[in-house]
Amino acid sequence: MSDIEIAQQAKMEEISSLAQQHLSLDPLQLDSYGRYKAKISLDVMSDLADKADGKLILVTAVSPTPAGEGKTTTTIGLSDALNRIGKKSMVCVREPSMGPCFGMKGGAAGGGYAQVVPMEDINLHFTGDLHAIGAAHNLLAAMIDNHIHHGNTLDLDVRKITWGRVMDMNDRALRQINVGLGGTANGFPREDGFDIVVASEVMAIFCLSNSLKELKQRLGNILIGYSRDGTARLAKDLKAHGAMAALLKDALKPNLVQTLENNLAFVHGGPFANIAHGCNSVIATKMALKMTDYVVTEAGFGADLGAEKFIDIKCRKAGIKPDVAVIVATVKALKYHGGVDVQDLAKEDLTALERGMSNLKRHLNNLQQHFNLPCVVAINHFDQDSDAEINLIQTTVESYGAKAVVAKHWAQGGAGAEDLAHTVLEALDKNNQECQFLYSDNDSLWDKMSAVAKKIYGASEIVADKKVLAKIAKFSETHGHIPVCMAKTPYSFSGDQTLRGAVSGHVITIRDVRLSRGAEFMVALCGDIMTMPGLPKHPAGEQIDLSDDGTISGLF
Repeated sequence: MSDIEIAQQAKMEEISSLAQQHLSLDPLQLDSYGRYKAKISLDVMSDLADKADGKLILVTAVSPTPAGEGKTTTTIGLSDALNRIGKKSMVCVREPSMGPCFGMKGGAAGGGYAQVVPMEDINLHFTGDLHAIGAAHNLLAAMIDNHIHHGNTLDLDVRKITWGRVMDMNDRALRQINVGLGGTANGFPREDGFDIVVASEVMAIFCLSNSLKELKQRLGNILIGYSRDGTARLAKDLKAHGAMAALLKDALKPNLVQTLENNLAFVHGGPFANIAHGCNSVIATKMALKMTDYVVTEAGFGADLGAEKFIDIKCRKAGIKPDVAVIVATVKALKYHGGVDVQDLAKEDLTALERGMSNLKRHLNNLQQHFNLPCVVAINHFDQDSDAEINLIQTTVESYGAKAVVAKHWAQGGAGAEDLAHTVLEALDKNNQECQFLYSDNDSLWDKMSAVAKKIYGASEIVADKKVLAKIAKFSETHGHIPVCMAKTPYSFSGDQTLRGAVSGHVITIRDVRLSRGAEFMVALCGDIMTMPGLPKHPAGEQIDLSDDGTISGLF
């Protein structure tokens, strides 16, 4: 059966009943969105303030490949397995963007028998959070042009407006546009463009805020552009942040759903890790840590992007740190990194697998050496995997100072990940060290980018042209203390997505930088990375359909 068919046969329980049974939540603390989805009141956090935090398990992966790795699936399967062996565990994952759902990736609620449900709702409109984020972002964009139209008392330079527009769909035709055409009634013509919602600074602010008060403050600090004398202009100068916060009031409450095994999960916030910081909301993670003994969360794409940003941005801002990392790998993915073509990945090839292990080794070493994290490798199992291939991975990983465990959660649910759960618990029991950041707040912005590129990507250097260097210097004057968010292809350690394995000695080109003043980090655009993806030649939307009785098919 397909993932969506498995999800549609799930026997879900009332979310209010699960919340009361497992989290001791009163129904009045929930805002129900039907029978199987709910938002939890932010007031719950004050009731949990005196409770100790549980253990935080970070799930990351090797560099992604066309074969797929199953990071979200593993996150869900591991949490289900922990619950099966008598531990109290919750999942914290991101909300999917509809752009990839209708584009190339498909759904993002897990797969097989390790999913969060209701799968169709989660992958489509869900509780409306992404729509609210898009509306708040575009409200600010509209207020900027309206301000200019009605006299421009802030003296905004229309050539230096840094705030664009967003939508939650892949549409390359909107990357660069002209607005204000059609005469004086429509404002002043200027260049503009669209990013995808998950790349919006509003999304980052949403995911990093601990409260409505902090949310509103951060929104007010968004940089919208500069006046003609070079003065920075902020969202609060337009008095836009209050209305933006009002649009996000309900969205900020974490979304509570369940797995196929009726274990509770938070699905909240959804920044991409290749163009944003790639983690679910701080509020959801912190709430889960107070409610349960173990929280299993994922960070987007490979460990070079998602895990690095999870630690250096989210953990730095939230005051939390992971206790152990799980690196998801598959035999197919490692053979792909060893040079095997996609159509040949099902064939046993120990030589290619051994070459591809370099990618896993780089990620493993980065987490162990640069972040001081104990690691477990989860081999997400496929039926075509040979015993010899599995043995090679396990033996090699052992020589790297870690343990690799076969996990069959896709086919067997939590039962298939019990060995992984026990191994993770063993790693937690043995761990007496604390996760560390890659760089210090006091390092320069250039040195922070260089540290990520050299230590994590294996690059020899970073370069930028004079225009970009001038922007970095300007940002450094007032915001040199903030972390950096590297926007880079997820498919390679380099800026070239075709270079597989563990390429080293390459040069990372910083094409542009953006100051996310409200989110408090600087985005560095590397190579040809785009903040508005395009659809492939045959988008996934071609396969999605709706039957006469209202049943969705082809979503994943």
